[in-house]
Amino acid sequence: MQIRVRGRSFMAFVVTPEAPLALWLEALRAQSARAPGFFAGRPVIVDCSLLKADTPGVATLLNELETLGLGVIDVENAADIPGADPWKRPLTGGRPGGLVEIKPSEAAKVEPPPSAPGLIVEDNVRSGQSILFPKGDVTVLGSVSSGAEVLAGGSIHIYGALRGRALAGAQGFAKARIFCRKLEAELVSIDGFYQTAEDMDAALRGAAAHIWLEAGRIMIAAQR
Repeated sequence: MQIRVRGRSFMAFVVTPEAPLALWLEALRAQSARAPGFFAGRPVIVDCSLLKADTPGVATLLNELETLGLGVIDVENAADIPGADPWKRPLTGGRPGGLVEIKPSEAAKVEPPPSAPGLIVEDNVRSGQSILFPKGDVTVLGSVSSGAEVLAGGSIHIYGALRGRALAGAQGFAKARIFCRKLEAELVSIDGFYQTAEDMDAALRGAAAHIWLEAGRIMIAAQR
């Protein structure tokens, strides 16, 4: 008898708190205030590799993160961090994956579906929609509306207007780029570093733009 299961994929954000925690949390609050809903609906993993058991504020860190709206599902590198062990949350939602058939003799072996080199979206991305493609580049032939989101493991190419959010290099690819025909973005991000509309050069609004990451800073230039 064969057992059929369907895969489901999740894109989790990883945050890495560092001491002094009070300043780190203050910076996180400020960024969250400037980009409301950035973490909404996203599972978050907390990497405690830069913290110690006696780091001031570490005992209440996870509660602080949930208060800020981060849906913490697990903690990494936290053998000595107080309260970290039980901090596991169930995952809900996710994107449907491929169909996997498991034979009785192969119950421990599940082959992942083949990866694709890139994703092409042939229409506009409407408000409220999320396009998630962690395996490579995303090309949108239309526009990305306000309230919509495109997240890619590689670069993002938008042939129309970018009015929503674009998050490139989402799995740690700092050389990812974002290109758009018309920059009106709410937020852009590369490798976890992001910039909101308020911080973008007003002279570039409405222009074709090229966005990249340089020394931990989001850089935006007119695309000729």
